[in-house]
Amino acid sequence: MSTISIYVHWPFCLSLCPYCDFNSHIANNVDHNSWLKAYEKELEHFTWKIRNKEIKSIFFGGGTPSLMQPFVVQGIIDKIASIGTISDSCEITLEANPTSFETDKFKQFKSAGINRVSLGIQTFDEKDLLVLGRKHSSSEAINAIESASKIFSRYSFDLIYARPDQTLEKWQEELKFALTLAGNHISLYQLTIEKGTPFFNLFRHNKFSLPADDLAATLYEWTSSYLKERDYNRYEISNYAKSGEECIHNLCYWNYDEYIGIGPGAHSRLHDRSGVLAVMMHHKPDKWLNSVELQGHGIQNNARLSSSEIAEELIMMGTRLSTGVKEESLMQLTKLRFIDVLNHDIVNEYIKQQLITIASNSLKLTDYGLLLHNYLIPRLLSTSL
Repeated sequence: MSTISIYVHWPFCLSLCPYCDFNSHIANNVDHNSWLKAYEKELEHFTWKIRNKEIKSIFFGGGTPSLMQPFVVQGIIDKIASIGTISDSCEITLEANPTSFETDKFKQFKSAGINRVSLGIQTFDEKDLLVLGRKHSSSEAINAIESASKIFSRYSFDLIYARPDQTLEKWQEELKFALTLAGNHISLYQLTIEKGTPFFNLFRHNKFSLPADDLAATLYEWTSSYLKERDYNRYEISNYAKSGEECIHNLCYWNYDEYIGIGPGAHSRLHDRSGVLAVMMHHKPDKWLNSVELQGHGIQNNARLSSSEIAEELIMMGTRLSTGVKEESLMQLTKLRFIDVLNHDIVNEYIKQQLITIASNSLKLTDYGLLLHNYLIPRLLSTSL
């Protein structure tokens, strides 16, 4: 039986974090019954893709999905199960913020079908929680992790580092403390400045600064080394896990496997004999909801990707992984080889600089190359693409 993954986007948050560029909105009143019906309708629209498939993973992302009523989560899972096959091995993740209000619902979420939670901790430093616009305290974060560890067999949490005024010593102390609470997976992101966010405006007007590049690189290198010593393997640029505990759903994206995204602003990559179909939902919650009620789906764009577009996405995503991209995957979807899509002069230069390796028909970035991923990959791709 072939497999597919499903992403569910819940667009609402209690407040908007100044670094976040995700599709998030503040709403004081949400009709949870109407939203459940809309999600169910959109899933019905994709029956042709879900039927006769095993669901490899379901991921509730946002926004803040832990603000959903548990009956909405259960209703969505039940709807998916009525169309496709959810086996005992299906990974079903819910992103959550560590406020006491949301933590109190963990047992209900487990009863609804959630078997993995991903907590948005970001930092244990009280001052930096305020800087990052977080609404929880350090003690709430600790309580949420401890609660998750007792209720769910699999849990993870996110931290952001390379924050303003952060020193190597401060980060070392914070990460060492974090690992006393961590399970078998942890996500560690360097703070980046995204266009359209409050941080971007502050940064542009020199009211906000990040650590110098040399310090950021030192933070990155020490982080990977320290975690490796403790059996956390970096399987993706910002994600670390003990063997067998990698996030199945996120591996779907990075391996360029097939997935459906429902909800406002969600994306899908649907595979068929002709290649890949890219689907994008309406971004604004009200517009998506109205579209689903009228048409049975919230699709804004529906486009077939060219071979070069598929190759670019596949290499951009796959090179985030420590295992890299296999030429076989590229050939299956595009009939193209590495020689067709890579700039050979740049490839040779990056190999000499020990930024990439190509061996056994796999393209990988080295540890140092992963640090420069966003810079290297656009230059690595052939200009003829």
